[in-house]
Amino acid sequence: MSQALKQAISFQVEATCPWSGARVGKLTTPHGVIETPVFMPVGTNATVKAVSWDQVKQTKSQIVLANSYHLYLRPGHELVKKAGGLHKFSGWDGPILTDSGGFQVFSLDELRRISEEGVVFKDHRTGQEHFIGPDKSMEIQNAIGADIIMAFDECVKNPATYDEAKAAMIRTHNWLERCVSAHSRSHDQALFGIVQGSIYEDLRTESARVVTSHDLPGFAIGGVAVGEERDAIERVVLYTAPLLPEHKPRYLMGVGTPWDIAYAIRCGIDMFDCVLPTRLARHGAAFTSNGRVSVRNASFIEDFQPLEPGCECYTCQNHTRAYLSHLVRMKEMAAATLLSIHNIVYLHKKTRECRQAILDGNFKEYFEGESRLRANDA
Repeated sequence: MSQALKQAISFQVEATCPWSGARVGKLTTPHGVIETPVFMPVGTNATVKAVSWDQVKQTKSQIVLANSYHLYLRPGHELVKKAGGLHKFSGWDGPILTDSGGFQVFSLDELRRISEEGVVFKDHRTGQEHFIGPDKSMEIQNAIGADIIMAFDECVKNPATYDEAKAAMIRTHNWLERCVSAHSRSHDQALFGIVQGSIYEDLRTESARVVTSHDLPGFAIGGVAVGEERDAIERVVLYTAPLLPEHKPRYLMGVGTPWDIAYAIRCGIDMFDCVLPTRLARHGAAFTSNGRVSVRNASFIEDFQPLEPGCECYTCQNHTRAYLSHLVRMKEMAAATLLSIHNIVYLHKKTRECRQAILDGNFKEYFEGESRLRANDA
């Protein structure tokens, strides 16, 4: 592995928890230093839905995720490249991670055909046929220019049979070889490999062995939270995280409820992303210390408290539950914005609490206190 690839990012573990796999670290990228563990808001189309970049900065978000599948289709990766890359095109000057497009392509079901070369699929909006394979995925992500990019993988939905999961895992490994060869910007873009294997521990073991045989800057656990029961998700994450190198960042893809984040950190995960905080906001729902709530509920109509007393977000500092309930009921766009700001800040707050507990040496007590979240996190 070239020295240039190793310089794309650097990662340092600063503290660990003897009771669990939890750790605190610092991830240095070309566009800034990230304190881990970290939650990454999702900006699918080069924007976090309903929230301006200035508002994203005010939430103290350290890194955002963009979707290469959607950016490839619209406006096109070549246009993004012509604009000077995604940072300049969007106006976000902090770190960015792009996923490979694999999850979106494989979620199309009847609209795609898989081969060893890649996937032929139809645009979910226009029906136009396209092809993405590992080489194309690297071309797209190199053009977009994110700090961290993901290998093209096959993600099977749950339930998947053992044979289906194994076939997808092997194809993921083969594609990783091609991603490594095709990646043309190792000096300033860190390529992460993805461990697959569905719910099967022996497949996860094999996948971790093969994927980590490549000296990549970081590694991810994929194929989690794609239809499994929560017990299965927790078992897979707890089993797989320790199989990844201790000195590299670990990323759990597509997870983002308060409890899921706390549990992932307990397992030794450093990074996680999810569309949930903004998706819930667009449906009038919010994270609170008492669980998930809907501000549509009649109990909010004359409630003049902040959404979460003591919360430092703009929404809670300036508006009441009654006002938010009014906006949601009137279908005002501001409702999605204000609730998104709160939900993002709330997840950052829970992540920082975990980080501080690790540093203070009391993460076990903190985690056990947070276990009440599991029951009301859905």
